[in-house]
Amino acid sequence: MTLSFAFLLLMAAFYIYAGVSHFRHPRFFLKITPPFVPAPEKVNLLVGAIEVVLGVLLLIPATTSIAAWAVIALLIAVFPANVYHFQKALEKGKHVKATFLRLPIQGVLIFWAYCYT
Repeated sequence: MTLSFAFLLLMAAFYIYAGVSHFRHPRFFLKITPPFVPAPEKVNLLVGAIEVVLGVLLLIPATTSIAAWAVIALLIAVFPANVYHFQKALEKGKHVKATFLRLPIQGVLIFWAYCYT
């Protein structure tokens, strides 16, 4: 197994796990959903399903590149939720460092996906 393939497996597992988490722990995701998002419960389930599907598609050589581009689009689309989560953390004075660090990590995740486009 090459290092590149190992990192692809890891990325796919990450998105599958994250997607399943939307179904198992919806309250966490609903708490960080910005108020401007319509039908947050449905959006949460949709994002979870998309993450699972993209994780699987990353593993299929014929769809890896398309899935990686879609992961990039998804990361950009959910970035406002991460900013909102950070703002809420600042207001509450809890998890400020973790939610702040999550913002640049989005860039790392985008780069990681880009490596497979």
